[in-house]
Amino acid sequence: MHISEGVLPVTTLALGWGATACGLYIGFRKLDYHRMPFVAFLSAVFFIGSFVHVPLGPTSVHLVLNGIVGMLLGWASFPAMFVALFIQALLFQFGGLLVLGVNTLNMAAPAVVVHYLFRDWLRSGDGVKFVLASVLGASGAVLMSAVMVGLELMSCGGEFRNAALLVFAAHIPVAVVEAVVAFFVFSFLRKSRPEVLKEL
Repeated sequence: MHISEGVLPVTTLALGWGATACGLYIGFRKLDYHRMPFVAFLSAVFFIGSFVHVPLGPTSVHLVLNGIVGMLLGWASFPAMFVALFIQALLFQFGGLLVLGVNTLNMAAPAVVVHYLFRDWLRSGDGVKFVLASVLGASGAVLMSAVMVGLELMSCGGEFRNAALLVFAAHIPVAVVEAVVAFFVFSFLRKSRPEVLKEL
């Protein structure tokens, strides 16, 4: 779900960098240094998830995982995803350095939103709330990111309208898959490392 260089206008790029800078500032301020290895691990998981491409019609999609990362990290999602996207842009030309601010915002902002919406349900003892938090958090973050990317593309002109609609449609099945993955990930953590969920 990377936006490539040369697509967005300068004003959108500047706004993206401004919002991402704020997110990074808050993320580093709220980051507990004893959790740094965990943040680095989730940054690596987010990085690797982008390389698992699945053909879908005329395009391909990949796991996003921002919902899982967001519910576990909160504001620390901004530095975690920024580092992963920076390395992808630098080494593999996914996106680019100029559009890095917008791409980070598109991934990390929904991650922070689902963290605050569903963290209490995720760490509760209620089984129904736990399932809903896993499913809605993971799928919701993916769909929010797709909407943000779509709106940014549509703001560039009518010629990008079809691309914007394709981006959103292509990520509906991704949202479903990630909901299932998130449920198993959080169920595993709940049984083997419950302290991770209690620290949310």
